[in-house]
Amino acid sequence: MGILPMTPELARIGERDILPELYELSRLISGAETALSILPRVVNLIRKIFIFDNMIIYLAEGDELSPYFARAVGRGRSNEAEIAWGLEIATNIYETGETKAKREELEGAEENRLFLRYYLGIPLKQGSRKIGAVVFIRFDGPVYDLSQISLAEFIAEHFAYLLEREQLNSKVNSLVTGQKLDEIQENFVSTVSHDLRTPLGFIKGYTTTLLREDAEWDRATTREFLEIINDEADRLRILIDNLLDSSRLQSGALRMQFQNISLDIVLRDVVSRAEVFGFDSPVKFNIPSSKMIINVDPARISQVFDNLFSNAIKYAPKSKLTLTSKQENDKAHIIVSDTGPGIGAEHLEKIFDRFYRVPGTNGGGRGSGLGLFICRQIIDAHHGKIWAESILGEGTTFHIYLPLVG
Repeated sequence: MGILPMTPELARIGERDILPELYELSRLISGAETALSILPRVVNLIRKIFIFDNMIIYLAEGDELSPYFARAVGRGRSNEAEIAWGLEIATNIYETGETKAKREELEGAEENRLFLRYYLGIPLKQGSRKIGAVVFIRFDGPVYDLSQISLAEFIAEHFAYLLEREQLNSKVNSLVTGQKLDEIQENFVSTVSHDLRTPLGFIKGYTTTLLREDAEWDRATTREFLEIINDEADRLRILIDNLLDSSRLQSGALRMQFQNISLDIVLRDVVSRAEVFGFDSPVKFNIPSSKMIINVDPARISQVFDNLFSNAIKYAPKSKLTLTSKQENDKAHIIVSDTGPGIGAEHLEKIFDRFYRVPGTNGGGRGSGLGLFICRQIIDAHHGKIWAESILGEGTTFHIYLPLVG
């Protein structure tokens, strides 16, 4: 009952009665995106032309084999049993690289056919590279003949091709993902370094100027310098807050404090702060008298509108700003529009990406590229939707949907 090496002559496996199944096998494997997505169908297909009760595929992980796929289509349907029953022969054929058959008769085989097992193990390899092994098990026979072994080897070649292709695709995807992560990290460091350096440069420059012992400054000049330092310190604080918020929002670590609140209270409070932002023109209101109740984190939703107003000041300071809200079925639709220079169509979706800044825009060098990214993350956390529409030379409109209460 030891393991017996089998080196059968290749029998004809393209017999007329199995050609449709062989063609379907090749078609399934050549078109599969992943091995696991089609292996259950493959098992059902090949059992029509090759009888077995259990099949286990093992893949190499270092010097050891690990079960990748196990399926019982006959008797003995225990996942643990499937894996354990095939591991010994799988290890042997993986090491030797040879197809082997094995008959195992355990005590009690006369009463229980599961104790009489016929194994067929075939190495999975592409060229000289060993991938793993596939083991077929029959309970109570029959013995595998040469034509069946040749057919099983043909099937195993298809498995090896499929698994090799999947492993190569995984490696390529890992390399691409790693390269993208490297690029993201480089862009992150470059962007943040630049954005931090700018306000720090102002603060350092004006502080050094004020501390010069060989110069005296009048009160007006000193105050002007201190106001610049104060503004740049605020800008630095906002940048750091945005960096922290964007990281927490992306990881889901930022907790929202939800409560029911009237939408018009949130919007009027935001507009009242527009003067603080330095918006030159009055904001036009189109807010209905009927109250719309939303369940939100008021501070975070206000942050969204603060960011939109801040962008309008930065990129369209002389434009007219209109704030509109209306009910559409079970949602509140809020619209923030300006009459500024507009945004090109190729940039509209990208403006919500982290660190993305529209090239060539006025004020573009002063933005962190985080504001709209944070807006989308906050709106997504409220099960809402935000998007932008724009026409060059006419202005930009931001749309926000938020679910209504009740």
